[in-house]
Amino acid sequence: MPEAYIVEAVRTAGGRRGGKLAGWHPADLGGEVLNALVDRTGLDPSAIEDVVVGCVSQGGEQAFHVGRNMVLASKLPESVPAVTIDRQCGSSQQAMQFAAQAVMSGTQDLVIAAGVESMTRVPMGSVTGLYAKAGIGEGPFSKRIQQRFGVEGFSQFTGAEMIAKKYGFTRDELDRYALESHRRAMAATEAGAFDREIVAVDVDGELHRRDEGIRFDATLEGIGSVKTLVEGGVITAANASQICDGASGVLIANERAIKAHGLKPIARIHNLTVTAGDPVIMLEEPLPATDRALKRAGMRMEDIDLYEVNEAFAPVPLAWLRHTGADPSKLNVNGGAIALGHPLGASGTKLMATLIHALKARGKRYGLQTMCEGGGIANVTIVEAL
Repeated sequence: MPEAYIVEAVRTAGGRRGGKLAGWHPADLGGEVLNALVDRTGLDPSAIEDVVVGCVSQGGEQAFHVGRNMVLASKLPESVPAVTIDRQCGSSQQAMQFAAQAVMSGTQDLVIAAGVESMTRVPMGSVTGLYAKAGIGEGPFSKRIQQRFGVEGFSQFTGAEMIAKKYGFTRDELDRYALESHRRAMAATEAGAFDREIVAVDVDGELHRRDEGIRFDATLEGIGSVKTLVEGGVITAANASQICDGASGVLIANERAIKAHGLKPIARIHNLTVTAGDPVIMLEEPLPATDRALKRAGMRMEDIDLYEVNEAFAPVPLAWLRHTGADPSKLNVNGGAIALGHPLGASGTKLMATLIHALKARGKRYGLQTMCEGGGIANVTIVEAL
């Protein structure tokens, strides 16, 4: 079977809501990632055949095809096409899988997969909330859908509470996991583990190159003092992912492009999987998706050296660990979204950048990435560092 290679993988450092990246238009921020990918590889920008961009909140500044607008805001020529896709939190991971499928098919040779999300400038929920406030339509979930599943709507927060209850996770367990995310992110930052993957961007004359959400003074007591989102629940803002602004991307090529352009790949894509399940509990799908990915790849969990499981909420990676029997020391080794932030549509290729560079830094071989996604969907990508 034809191969798909990752030639470069980058991300911006995360920005808090209203923080250092708040002044960046998302098209410009994404354009910086596109520029970095061609600059670091030395490619002629016109050689890029397509740009596949993940973005969740496609309204306001992220409307009117933010993927195409990223190209127009970059050094890529206007002849390079683009497409914007939404697979909720897995949008740019799916962008990467679509790009890989394109180069594996031979219909294209060089494709950028990227993601962007300014959660400051296009707030989460605004795309539906503004319509509801204006009295336009009845929302995304029709009466037929509501009747089929016996709910008035679908909520990730409800899903997170359901997972915590199903697996018996206590508030203390979730808070301790959150603290460990900050500790790992602190250690990685201080060791320079993110330096290679981060694209520095100018903020008021200074380069933003350090993730803004990490709590260097985090304590279990401080995390435990945060109120739960619902009375009697266990989910809080402190044991869930942080709202974040950011962009990320990977350059994907087939063997023909590698030879033609003299490129040196940093990873080979080993498996592409996507599955779907219960849209009510919603966030549990990475568990069966991982099972399927490993089976299709002919691998066991023991074959995987590092895992990135998106920390949308602490119960998700904890449930994944329990289901798979994976080694906790190999999970999110540089911290996760609880500490580093979750810029929705950008998180897929963001995690892949972190995963590949962490594998290479440790001299390890295989990495697995998975994301829970709205609607009860999950992507899994297995890569081999080169």
